[in-house]
Parts: sequence; structure tokens; C-alpha cells
Amino acid sequence: MAQRLGRRDLYLRALLHRGNVLSREGDTVEAGRIAHRVYAEAAEFGDSYLLARSHHSLSVFFYQVGDLANSLAHAVQCMTSTNTDTPPSIRARHIMALAVMLDETGATEEAAQRFDEALTITTALGDGLMTLRVLNNMTYGAYEQGDRELAETLADRIRETARSHGLPVQATSLDTMARVWMMSGRYAQAENELAPLWDEASAHLLDVGYAMVEALITAAEAQREQGAFDRAQRTLDRAVQLCADRDLPGFRAQTREAQALLYAAAGRYREAFEEHRRFHSDTQALQSAQREARAQTLHAVYEADEARRSSDTFREMAYRDALTRLHNRRYVDELLPRLLAAAGQGVLSVALLDLDRFKRINDTLSHHVGDLVLQQLALILLRNTPAAATVARLGGEEFVILLPDLDATAGQQAAETVRQAVAEHDWTPITGGLPVTASIGVTTIVDGDATAAASLAAADRNLYAAKHRGRNQVCTDPT
Repeated sequence: MAQRLGRRDLYLRALLHRGNVLSREGDTVEAGRIAHRVYAEAAEFGDSYLLARSHHSLSVFFYQVGDLANSLAHAVQCMTSTNTDTPPSIRARHIMALAVMLDETGATEEAAQRFDEALTITTALGDGLMTLRVLNNMTYGAYEQGDRELAETLADRIRETARSHGLPVQATSLDTMARVWMMSGRYAQAENELAPLWDEASAHLLDVGYAMVEALITAAEAQREQGAFDRAQRTLDRAVQLCADRDLPGFRAQTREAQALLYAAAGRYREAFEEHRRFHSDTQALQSAQREARAQTLHAVYEADEARRSSDTFREMAYRDALTRLHNRRYVDELLPRLLAAAGQGVLSVALLDLDRFKRINDTLSHHVGDLVLQQLALILLRNTPAAATVARLGGEEFVILLPDLDATAGQQAAETVRQAVAEHDWTPITGGLPVTASIGVTTIVDGDATAAASLAAADRNLYAAKHRGRNQVCTDPT
């Protein structure tokens, strides 16, 4: 229908929706193909809504194939393309996706801020179902971090939200809340929390295909901790059967680990040892199979005829820095002249950033640590620059920020925000006691009256001045 109406945008939205359904059903390959296809077309005609949605789908795709770096990069780009016109419900979904990936990659403080932002939106909308999803992710994050008090508070909010909206608590949330009970040793309450799933009419609670197996493994652990070994064994036997019926090798490995722990708790140590050996063997085989499946999936998504090599998707890959996933110098060389031309009746600020004494980090802590610093810096830059800004890595520890429509004062303020964010970030987990700061040089071009080379040269002169004056500061054009 959308194609007959000539509404390519509506057709692509429908295609993305189909891809999301396929993703939930386990067809990762086709979902990935759709996400890349829509992304390429959205980039071609500059549809920010479709760009945001396709980045979201790509983030999910890369998460499913185990590529957390690319998943996080697309989650960040999703938010960059999410503007004020985006419906609040979609915006909340995008924010939550970014929060999940930040949490997965260890940025727990930034994740908490994003979760709170998503929760504020869904609560204001009165969207009970989405609020429950956000709360479940927040609760599980608190559980993984061992924050029992916060986890219990959030679990209570799940119960209250479900009650006030007249919604059932779905299986993944029930499992999370059971885990929270277990944090304080209340294993009977944990087992009771999962009881609704044992009812024959519980199909509507199973929000994902593996939900029942996950709940059974949790229930078996709670039963084992209560000393109810026979009951725990029956629960595990049921989980094993479901793994076989539904072809869930990852959860089959988990049941082996649970079985080994159950044998050990019952004093059956030889059987525990043998089961743990099988668990280890299954885990190794699973990891190998996952690597193979990931490679095959990525190959299936990217394989196509020679025309694909000139597609927007592959051009975009050529414009990305492999380490930080930011744009690279090639992209800047093409974009900056266009921005200067567009600034013919306006302004453009250009900021060059260089990390202070970065060689000391490489020499003292290793180049691997230096790479981690650069990757974290890229995230800081994306989070602390305006939505219209372009952030790119020129090489080494040098980055550029292009700031359309920002005059000298606004450009300096934007650079100062970035400098402060870098200086105040907790770098301890990466660098130990070594500080990480940045010097920034900013130049402002009025009426497009400069070439790209001249603009970068002016920003570089100001960067040199910032270094000369003591580092960790912003220098701008002389008045």
C-alpha cells in the first residue's frame, strides 16, 4: 500500500517493523539484512527518523551476534539521529537501548542516567508496558552490580506499576524479581515469585522464547538453597527437556552447571565433578559454535552482488575509524567543504582536540590501555556535543568537532563542555592513577570565508596555544 501511494518512507518503516519481528523470532540474518538496507536508503535521502530507527535495529543485530562495540556505536548514533520530532514513546525506546548497551559495556553511571531519562518519559506517557520494561532492565542491572537495596526498591516498583496499570508481570521480570529475593537469602519467596509461570494458562507471560527455561533454572537454584534437592532435580529435568525441545544449547550448558551445583550440595561429589566437566565441554563447544554462527551471520548479511560495494552502507564503513567507530579524516575532508559552503550566510565553528601527554599512557600502561582510552573518549565526545555536531578522529589522539551554526562564543562553550567532561570522567578503571585531560583549539568561520585547510590550520594554531599555556584548556581565535 505504501509503495502504491508513493510513500517510500512508510514502506521502509513497515520493513523495519518486519525486521524487528523477525529478530524476536530468531531470524537474525534477515533482520540484519533489512536493518542495513533501510539504513542505506535513510542515509541517502536524509530521513532522521528512519536513520534513528535503523541504527536501533542495527544495534540489536550486532548485540545478537556478540559485537558489543558495534552495538554500542549504533545505539549512540541512534540517539544522535533522534530529534525533538521523534514520538516520545520511540525516544524512550531508543534511550533505553543505549542505556542497556552502556550497562553491558561497563558504563554504569551513564547507563543509570539514561534509564532514569527513559523512565521519566514512559511514566509521563502513562505507558505501563514500556515502564515495566525499563524498570526490569534497571532492576537486573542493580542485581548484577550487587546493589540489593536498589534492586529491592526497583522490584517493588515493578509490582506497583503492574498493579496500577492492571498488567501482568511477564516472565523475564518475574525471573529478575526472583533473583532479587535470592540476594538476601529469601529463597522460598524467590520460588514463590515464579509460581505464576507454572500455571497452564501462563503462555501470555512468556515474553521471550527462552523465558520458561531461564525461570526453571532460577527456581532450581532457589530450591537447592532451601535443601529441597528432589524438587530441584525435577525442576532441572524439566528445564533440560525444554532445552532439547526448543534447541537452546546456551541454556543447556547452564542447566549442566546448575546440575553440578545440585550434586555438590547433596554431597554427590563425583557426579558433581563429572557434570562440571560436561558443563565445561559444552561451554567450549558453544563458544566455538557461536563464533562460527557469528561469522556466518555477518557473511550472510553482507554478501551480495558487486553493486553492494558501492552502496551507502559500505561507503559509510569506509568513513568510519575502526577503533572508535567515529567518522574518520576521509569523511571530514568531504564534509567540511560542504559545511563551509552552507555557512555562506552563517557561521561554523571547528574544534581540534588533542589528549594531553597521551604518549605517557601508551608507554607506561601499554597501547591496549591507550586504545581503551580513545574508545572511551569517543563516547564522551558523542555524549557531550550538540546533536548537529560531527565528531571525527583525524588520527592518533587528535579529534575534530565540527559545529554548524555556532558562533565564537557558542563554539567556545561547546568546547569547554567537552574539555570539562573529559577532565571530570572517572578514568581510574582504565588508567589507574594517570589523569586524562584534553587541550582544544577552536576557530570560527563567518560567512564561509575560509577553505577547509585554512580552517583546520587555524584550529590547530589555537590548539598549539592551549598546549603552550599549560594544557587542559580551550583556546580560541584572538579577539
